[in-house]
Order: sequence, then structure tokens, then C-alpha cells
Amino acid sequence: MFPKKGFLRKTTQLKNLIQSSDLEFIMEAHNALSAQIVEEAGFKGIWASGLSISAALGVRDNNEASWTQVLEVLEFMSDKTDIPILMDGDTGYGNFNNARRLVRKLEQREIAGVCLEDKLFPKNNSFINSEMQPLADIQEFCGKIKAAKDTQRDDDFVLVARTEAFIAGWGLEEAMRRAIAYADAGADAILIHSAKAHVKEIEAFMKQWDKRIPVVIVPTKYYSTPTDLFRKMGVSLVIWANHNLRASVSAMQNVCQQIFEEQTLLHVEEEVSPLGEIFRLQGADELKDAEKKYLPTTGKSFNTIILADSWGDDLGEIASLIPKAMIPIQGKTVLSTQIENYQKMGIKDLTVVRGFAKETVTYTNVKTIDNDKYMKNGSLYSLYLARNEIKENTVICNGDIIFKSHVLHTLLIDENDITLIVDADSCINDKHKRYFVKTSEPYSRKLMDKPVVFQEMAHQFKDKVNHGEFISLWKVNKKGAEIVRNTLEELSKHEKFKKMTLADLLNEISKTHPIAVKFIKSSWLDIYTIVELQKSGSFDNFFEPVSPEMMEEMGKTGGQKLGAEGLNQSGGLSLYQKKFLDQFQQGILSNQSLKKLMDNLPQEVFSEPQKQYNSLFNMAKMKKYFDYFPNPMKLLSELPKNETEKE
Repeated sequence: MFPKKGFLRKTTQLKNLIQSSDLEFIMEAHNALSAQIVEEAGFKGIWASGLSISAALGVRDNNEASWTQVLEVLEFMSDKTDIPILMDGDTGYGNFNNARRLVRKLEQREIAGVCLEDKLFPKNNSFINSEMQPLADIQEFCGKIKAAKDTQRDDDFVLVARTEAFIAGWGLEEAMRRAIAYADAGADAILIHSAKAHVKEIEAFMKQWDKRIPVVIVPTKYYSTPTDLFRKMGVSLVIWANHNLRASVSAMQNVCQQIFEEQTLLHVEEEVSPLGEIFRLQGADELKDAEKKYLPTTGKSFNTIILADSWGDDLGEIASLIPKAMIPIQGKTVLSTQIENYQKMGIKDLTVVRGFAKETVTYTNVKTIDNDKYMKNGSLYSLYLARNEIKENTVICNGDIIFKSHVLHTLLIDENDITLIVDADSCINDKHKRYFVKTSEPYSRKLMDKPVVFQEMAHQFKDKVNHGEFISLWKVNKKGAEIVRNTLEELSKHEKFKKMTLADLLNEISKTHPIAVKFIKSSWLDIYTIVELQKSGSFDNFFEPVSPEMMEEMGKTGGQKLGAEGLNQSGGLSLYQKKFLDQFQQGILSNQSLKKLMDNLPQEVFSEPQKQYNSLFNMAKMKKYFDYFPNPMKLLSELPKNETEKE
């Protein structure tokens, strides 16, 4: 065991307490939180009470919690504190062999000592039917002590032998006989226990003990005894054995009862610990400091812009209700997965540009910018709307990709003004428009840290040669951000700006300023690949596009019962569109609802009312709803003109 810098080993601390010439005290704890509270109160050591730990686990103090379960609690307690822990080891959980294995495992977790009692396994609590409890054979228990001491690797590991002779009603003579035998077997201290409300048994023992080895007491029952009397008797260590548990139980019972009866938090809020104190005890500030020190964002102010405005019209029904970024994969949306990746890297400043079905894109502590003309504008326009968020150290990406954390790490530590992530392995040739790039030289293992410079980006090159696929993930530093913002402003003056793409921006920048490329080999997926994998069953948890749970996540349920059939039962009509047709059938479709219905159709059909009529007619025909559209043109004519005409 290696002590933390500036601290004695925990075993040495406990041995010093046991052997101190002054009366010392240790306090009960039953989990990491209570252990930290004990340490902060000023106690020099912790009593890991068997009664308290078992009670906290909801079981009896009869060895119902296994020793490995108790050990797990102790590990959390030890990790949280710098003072020693003396474990209430009951009988050692079996014979000598169990006891020595226990010692090995305690030492591995920096537990400073163990107290073993001379009862039989499984034990019963000392204060329940105490005089009916049988005691272990003296020689057998001495063998257990010797085995434990022979097993310890740290010479300062403390073994306290606890005799229950008084508890079992066997008297002073038996208590002395056992205590002497245990001391001779190698125990570091004797715990003499009594269930009496007075201290006479302890006094009688101390008068005859003659300080052979240190004595530990537990004055739970004789609590009214003045502490100075313990000093005069020569007691070495006092254990306050269960009061944190009992205090917490009383507090929780009172608060629960009050809240139950009053049905409000108004009168209890001032009586409980503030949330800030809980966060402090958990070490929230330490994590913030560690993030600054260890994350690749250390010393830098990073932010992210996620372009999640696109409608997956080429994905069919899968994306008819939601943006591509909100398609679920293995229980989480693509966008949620991205956001988690950024937050893990310490990037908390996140901005999402929304467009299609923007109401489905809602996240706590994430800023949003809306591109309400997403159907008429190119992808570059969304970035233009977010241009004020392009700052020092900004990551920019499409919302419909996922990537492994090392890809993001590679990008964050790069110091170039503008850096693109390019997949050198990509050889996809499908109907979807992908961005391929040419660079100053192709990917090679020999490149190492040699800079690679972007030359051109296009969906396809005339010579059909490219050096990889741009994965729509890139970063700018302070200088790069200024270049991107200025170029966006210049391009915005162009008459065709709203139809431009990211390729136009990067190609324009590359004319006057170098753009760096970082190659990767796979380690990412775009939405088209994700969907294909899910369709083929390659993902373990194939998603259900319209399950109530997922629709709730995407903010679309609004109390609606969408049904379990899903999109595959809709005959080519999205449920969102079908909902309004159903409402029309029931005579409850408002003009505003009709507008929403049309808003979710391709806007190319909106140029004139006749095309709107045709669209609705075709939709109705598909679901045999034509009978419910006796005069769609009349309904359309009732809408305000600016809501039916294309801008």
C-alpha cells in the first residue's frame, strides 16, 4: 500500500491511534459519504460498522450481506478518505481460511485493520438475545488470529480481537481468560464489549488487565458514562459505533413524514442540506479542475456548432417525421450521441442549427438557431446563420454522423488554423452526395505528423481520383474563425449564395489560406450507412421509428397515441401527415392544422393552390381518403394568402 503524498500509511495511522498514550476516538460510517463526513468532522479514524453497513444495505446484522458485498462498500469508503478504517469483521466470515483471505483483500483496498469477534458464524448482533449467543472455542479463535496475522503483508496492519464474554453472560473470569489468550495469539488490541447500561463490567476488566495490550471499548449502552472515566481506566480507543446511521434514519423518517403529510417541500427545504453541499461532498469542483488539467480542451475555450437542419427526404419514411440527426441508433438519437461525445471532452458550449421538424430538437443547455428556410437554402446558409458562434477553437460538424472519441481528440489537439477530418478508407459509391477531397499527398503510414494540405472538394472529380471522404467534421482556431466568418460574409453577397454548400466555402478559403487535413481510417458512420446497417440487423438494438418512448424523446408525442404499427403500416404516408388526415376525417382539422400538414410536404408543391390541391388529392388517394376531401380548394382558399403561396 502506498500512502498519498504527505500522509502516513493508513495502517500506520491506525496503529498509532491504538498505541497512543492519550485516549483516542473513531466514528462509525457506513458508506463513502458518511466516511467523508467523519473525516471532515476531525476524527482520526473510521469504524466500518457491520450493523450500520448491513442496515444501509437493507439486511439484518446476521452476515446476510456477504463479505464481498461489505468489501465493496469499504472500497468506496477507503477511496474517499485519507484516515484509517477499522473494519467490523464479525467472525471473519468463517474459519481461519476465510479470515486470512479477508485480510488479504482488506490490505489491497487500504483498509487499515479488522476487528474479529469470538462468536460463531453466522453471527447475531450483540444486543439481540445476547446471553443466548454461543462463543467460539478459544483455541479455534486463537488459530484464526494467528492465521490473520501471518497473512498480513504490512507490519502495521491492525487486528483487534473482540471478546463477547460479557455479552454472553459468562462473566469477568471468562472475559479475562479469553482476552489473555487472544493477546498471546498475536492480537494488536482487545475490544471488551458490554451490553450493560453501566460501566462496571468494563471497570472490573480494566483493573485486572494491567495494560497487556491496548483496550478498545464501545460505549453504545453505557453512553452516560463520563469520558474522563475511560481515560482514568486506561482505555486506548473509544468507538462511537452506530450514531451516524441512527441520526440519518431519524432525519429521513422526519423529512419523509413531513413531505407526505404536507405535500409540499416548502417547510423542509431549510432543514435539509442544500444541493451545493451534496455536490461539494461528491467532489464536483475537483472534476472541473481535473477536466481543465487533463482534457484536450485544457486552457482553451472550445465550442461546437452542429448543423442538424436537414430533412432526410432520400431516406424515405424513416425520416419523414424527424430530422436526420434525430434518427435513433441503439436507444439514442444520432444527435444525442454527438452531444455526449463533446461533453465528455469538456466541450459544454454547444449550438445546434435546426430546420426540418425543429420542435423535435430540444436539449437542455444547448443553444439553438433556426433555419426556417432549410428547403430553399443550401447547407452553407445554416452555417452562415451561426456565424457569430464561430469563435476561437470552434468545432463544426453535421448532426447526422457519429464518430469514435479518438477522432474528436485528434481534431481538438491539432493547432492548424482550419483542420478537416478526412476518411482515407472511404470508397463508397452510392446515390448520396458525399464530399470527397484532394490533398497535397495521399494518406500513407509514413506521413506521421507531416502536414497534409487540402486542395479541392467536390462530389466527384473529373479524373475520378480523390484522397478520401470529408466526414463533415472540422475545426477552426481564432485565426481560422476570422477567415471563415469573413469568407462567409463575402460569399453572402453572391446572388447564388443561398444555394451554396460547404464545399464552396472551403474551396474559396483554400485559394488564399491553407487548410490542414487529418486522415483517419474509418471510425465514423454517416446516417445513410447507419440506416443500412440497422436495416440489415447489424446493430444489436434495431430501432422502432415511432415507438412511444422514442417519440417522447423527440418531443413529438404531445399525448398522442401513435400506435405500435409504425411507419411500415402507413402505406407510404407518414404518421405525422396521417394524423391530420385522420383529424380531417373526424371533422376537427383546423386551417392551422392544414397548414402544418402542407408544411411537412416538399415545398416545391406550394407554388400555387392547384398544386397543393393535387398533393392533398394524391395523399388522400393513397389512403383512400378522397371521400373526406369534398372541396379541398375551398379550405385552401380560406387560408391567408401568404400561408399558401411560396415565398
